[in-house]
Amino acid sequence: MEADRAHRVLLDGSRLIVEACVQAGADVYVGYPITPANLIFSYASQRFPIALPAPDEITALQWMAGLSAAGFLPVTATSFPGFALMVESINMAYMMELPMLIILVQRLGPSTGTATVGAQGDVLLLDGLISGGYPLPVFCPADLEDCWRLPPIALQTAVDLRTPVVLLSSKEMVMTQHSFDLSRLSPIEPIRRSFYQGSAPYRAYDPGDGLVPPFLPVGNERHPVRLNASTHDRSGILRSADEEAIANTRRLGEKIEALTPVLYELDEQEGARALIVSYDITSGAAREAAAILRAQGVPVSLLLIRTLLPIPAIYYEVLARYPRVVIAEENTQGQLARLLFGWRTPDHVRRVGAVGRMVRPEEIVREVLAP
Repeated sequence: MEADRAHRVLLDGSRLIVEACVQAGADVYVGYPITPANLIFSYASQRFPIALPAPDEITALQWMAGLSAAGFLPVTATSFPGFALMVESINMAYMMELPMLIILVQRLGPSTGTATVGAQGDVLLLDGLISGGYPLPVFCPADLEDCWRLPPIALQTAVDLRTPVVLLSSKEMVMTQHSFDLSRLSPIEPIRRSFYQGSAPYRAYDPGDGLVPPFLPVGNERHPVRLNASTHDRSGILRSADEEAIANTRRLGEKIEALTPVLYELDEQEGARALIVSYDITSGAAREAAAILRAQGVPVSLLLIRTLLPIPAIYYEVLARYPRVVIAEENTQGQLARLLFGWRTPDHVRRVGAVGRMVRPEEIVREVLAP
């Protein structure tokens, strides 16, 4: 018993995310403090090898782009008002194919909303973030252990796919302290990075036989590197709409669709006719609702989403097996339901939402049992 207590601490998701990023090999944090992401800023300033306080969020993403181009692996964290200022620069980094991690901590909106109240209101924003409708990898933790497990995966994805990646969370996940057993955390291996080693002139956007071009930092001593945020060919030369440039632009979406890791938790129960679906902080309520129903003798299955975007095909395969689907999330618009099914939710899909507070397990139970 005493040994168990020795490993138990009060901990929030912010500290786990920061430590996981550092141990995975992220070497620069650039940020502007904003609630509820300010604990990440505070911890990062103590743990990252380099921590740069930016004067605003626009500057933060511009510095991130420059650092990434120079071979660093940068991280930032923000909430909706700051993220809104970052959107143009995220699009720039996406087109330039610069790896970076952006932690988005959701809070109550619209606009500046209430900084100290949580929400899950930015899902549809992320789906349309990149102009042209191109997908961006988005992962979301379902519990505190995910705050440790997912940052290395997100960083490896950013490097492997040469792209910005978003780690989506919310206020209660990153700011609320929980009693946590540190022995549940597995060791983190540093992410793998490789750079162009060829002797031929380097073409920054030539993927060869694959979908992702090899990376080479600007300022290296072997080859000049041409990066471009406008439509360009494989050499990075500005083009309007010729065949090579359009093929290069199309490749940006293809690599994300094909190579983004698919992460989810599926707990299916024999005889279940209902499936509870959730993500991020509401996963806790979904788990508790499933436990309540099973204790009452009602079989129910549970799908917790960790890869939010691009939407994995396996989700639809699971959803199709159930005559009733209950989607729980901390907004009143049913953003995840709309992401999955469009603007006309099928009759067999029930939505459980809340605004200004967290979703309660009994609300999910009620929708599962409703006639």
